Amino acid sequence: MRKLLLTSIVFSVGLIFIARLFYLQVYNQDTYSLYDDNAIRKVYDYPKRGYVYDRNGKLLVANQPSYDVMFIPREVKPLDTLEFCSLLRITKEDFNRIYDKAYIYSPRLPSVFIPQLSREEYAVLQEKIRKFQGFYIQKRSLRDYQTTIGANVLGDIGEVNNAIIDNNPYYNMGDLIGKQGVEKTYEEILRGVKGIKFIQKDRFNRDLGPYKDGIYDTLPKAGHDITITIDAVLQEYGELLMQNKRGGIIAIEPSSGEILAMVSAPTYNPNLLVGRQRSANFSKLYNDSIAKPLFDRGLQAQYPPGSPFKVLNALIGLQEQVVTTDDQFGCRMGYYVGSRRLTGCHSHSSPLAMNGGIAQSCNAYFANVYRRIIDKHKDAGDGMDVWSNHVKSFGLGNYLNNDLAVGQKGRIPDAAFYDKWYGKDRWASTYIISNAIGQGEVEATPIQLANMVAAIGNRGYYFTPHIIKNIEGEKIDSKYTTPNYTTIDKQYFEPVVQGMFDVYNHGTASTLQVPGIEICGKTGTAENFVRINGVKTQLTDHSIFVAFAPKDNPKIAIAVFVENGYWGSRFAGRIASLMIEKYIKGEITRKDMETWILTHGLETEYSKPYSGKPFTINKGATIDIVEPPKTDKDLKKNSVNVKAKTTN
Repeated sequence: MRKLLLTSIVFSVGLIFIARLFYLQVYNQDTYSLYDDNAIRKVYDYPKRGYVYDRNGKLLVANQPSYDVMFIPREVKPLDTLEFCSLLRITKEDFNRIYDKAYIYSPRLPSVFIPQLSREEYAVLQEKIRKFQGFYIQKRSLRDYQTTIGANVLGDIGEVNNAIIDNNPYYNMGDLIGKQGVEKTYEEILRGVKGIKFIQKDRFNRDLGPYKDGIYDTLPKAGHDITITIDAVLQEYGELLMQNKRGGIIAIEPSSGEILAMVSAPTYNPNLLVGRQRSANFSKLYNDSIAKPLFDRGLQAQYPPGSPFKVLNALIGLQEQVVTTDDQFGCRMGYYVGSRRLTGCHSHSSPLAMNGGIAQSCNAYFANVYRRIIDKHKDAGDGMDVWSNHVKSFGLGNYLNNDLAVGQKGRIPDAAFYDKWYGKDRWASTYIISNAIGQGEVEATPIQLANMVAAIGNRGYYFTPHIIKNIEGEKIDSKYTTPNYTTIDKQYFEPVVQGMFDVYNHGTASTLQVPGIEICGKTGTAENFVRINGVKTQLTDHSIFVAFAPKDNPKIAIAVFVENGYWGSRFAGRIASLMIEKYIKGEITRKDMETWILTHGLETEYSKPYSGKPFTINKGATIDIVEPPKTDKDLKKNSVNVKAKTTN
């Protein structure tokens, strides 16, 4: 009986094996993959990453050799860990941590043990790597930044994480990927395609040579070189002007939408995020919660646009035929509804028509225009939606659909927004009058303001702002060469352009003229509130300036935002004028203006909330939201205006 039982067991097991083999060879439809074969070792050959050039052909990003120490956890044999750790300059605790993490990921797949050895470190380790079974050295290339500027533009590359690996089978543990900027946006273009070699192993896990003489091996395909729209000289100059300041500069070529400069301040040297010190340097930058150098203020910071927004209300008023260029409004240092004062203003002649309203940045003028736009319709909500749609046609209030790695929508309110805020039919134009002067609930990013002023310079259309100019062997997306038209008819732009031109002739930027260049601009100031110990506190206002030049067929449109910069012409206006002259002339003649900017910083302003010392700003009043006094002498006199505007 026992003999029969034993025979039955052997026979049954044999049948099971036969059935399984029959199934695998006849019925199983799963494709055999060399990638899943444990008897085949995969060795990747990494391609040359594409180079990055500026619009004038200057090389910005190249490659440098790098060496990764790779290992397969289950193939690691007992070794002298002290010697190994000494060679790699790590501790035994680091060794155990790295090994355990890789083993959890996969005991049979290769992982990076130590990335990015220098040439010197590689030379020392190469002689002894044979002593450490399961470890080998893999060559790849790291980025070599040929410049110290444009960190926010160029971005960087870093090691992939598990989430990326799970979502994209191209990447393996230890691979590098674009993390920010151009490197992230054009990752698939720049990275190329990895090559691979299949190495046959015997039952003792020893390499026997190429699998089937290498017929399945592939060669790497180099990444494409790209040319970006940035002018490296202009970018460098912008970063110089923004030293010891915070904010953003965006310069655009109106005729193409190409971004000429994209400055975010404070910035950092892109070479800090290369090599074995990348992680430590990134942590320092990331944890700087005060300066926030990794935060791209030109693309991500959402600010009240201030007075530059007034020109849109002028255009909408003309389009909706609620105002003419000759209509005049009185000011008397403010705007009133009955006995209620809604906005303050500054000293200028009164009354003013449209040209003077723009040139002198009169709050009362634009409050009247805005009310007429909203009140044209019986229902304030209908008027609000008409106004909102006009504004959004300039690219505000939504993503610009560009090729930049980050961005924000900004905010342009509509009727639904205020219905939710106040209740349906429980609000009117007087409740939201601050929108007339770019305050209230309106928010925009510097790139949106630059795009807005480019559309004005083009008299009614813009090209989607973009950073790519040329891709080796490929065409750029047609959406970047297709114009986007605003809802404002062309004939209404000329009087507004003339008003912006007069801002430089006899208006709020009359001291910022550049000889030989006709500049159209608009100064602006935006309120700046922070919370200190839970209390909403007002700090020094932000300085804003938008401009384009020349007046006809403009070559450059620019938006400058300087945090805590007082008023529009003090910091932002000077910087904008210098940037325009640098780009158009290639040199600076306004040396007085340049010297002032380079010798005046705002560190004291930025330290106020963190100093632990009490501070006041014109006690009992707040700084004028549009145009405080126009000269530095006026600032010393503290001659600012009181306003009674509710802030949110």
